[in-house]
Amino acid sequence: MSKFFYGIEDLFVNYLFAPYDFFRFLHSWWASNTMNWIFFVIGLIAAAYWMNQLKIFNDNGEEDKSISSHSYL
Repeated sequence: MSKFFYGIEDLFVNYLFAPYDFFRFLHSWWASNTMNWIFFVIGLIAAAYWMNQLKIFNDNGEEDKSISSHSYL
C-alpha cells in the first residue's frame, strides 16, 4: 500500500508541480507570482460578471426584496 502513496507523491512532485519549480527559482517577485496574478485576474473577472448579473436582475425587478422572502426569516 505504501507504494501506492509513493506513486501519488512521485506523480505530483515530479510531473504535475514541475512547472512551478521554474517560478520558484526566479529572482523577480513579480515573475515568481505569475500564477497568483493569473488567479487574481480570473477572480476579478468572475466577480465583475457576478455583480453585472446581479445588477441586471435588480434592474428588471425580479429580485424579491420583501422581509419574508425566506421561510426562516
